[in-house]
Amino acid sequence: MPKVRVAKFEDAEKIANIHVRSWKSTYKDLLDERDVSNSNVENRIALWETVLRKPVNGQIAYVVENDEGEPVGFVSGGKERTKNYGFDGEIYAIYLLEEYQRQGYGSIMLQTFAHAMKEAGYESLLVWVLTKNPSSHFYSKLGAHPVEAEQVTIGQGTYEETAFGWKEIDHLLKHFS
Repeated sequence: MPKVRVAKFEDAEKIANIHVRSWKSTYKDLLDERDVSNSNVENRIALWETVLRKPVNGQIAYVVENDEGEPVGFVSGGKERTKNYGFDGEIYAIYLLEEYQRQGYGSIMLQTFAHAMKEAGYESLLVWVLTKNPSSHFYSKLGAHPVEAEQVTIGQGTYEETAFGWKEIDHLLKHFS
């Protein structure tokens, strides 16, 4: 049974490894190879140590653990960064190791995160997904609606991302009842 808990500073290296492994498995067919291999563990460790040491923008982070108590996925988010679309909360990153996908880990992680965002005073939630990413169906099945598409630079390439949103976090939470 997956267990979700608040991410701690000591999780930074494991989160970095999950970030890079799942980034590469998720994006291998969606991005140019040079842009996929652009992500490395050392840079991600530094990023996650910074995030977990002193969160900014009201950032919240959780990990989901497997039956052995090992982190296999994570989610983080906080204030919506663009202020362009009428949402107050945003999922900044949500990654799950490929071998744990489609087993309920992502859902329980997102449910816990959404509850925490609501408790923190957020009313709506936005997440950006590469437009060609099949994982976008995960958000649609949970009631998210496409909001906007934009071009984004990743490494040396330019790709399209689509924002999916829930105007009310309660609408997302109803899907878990």
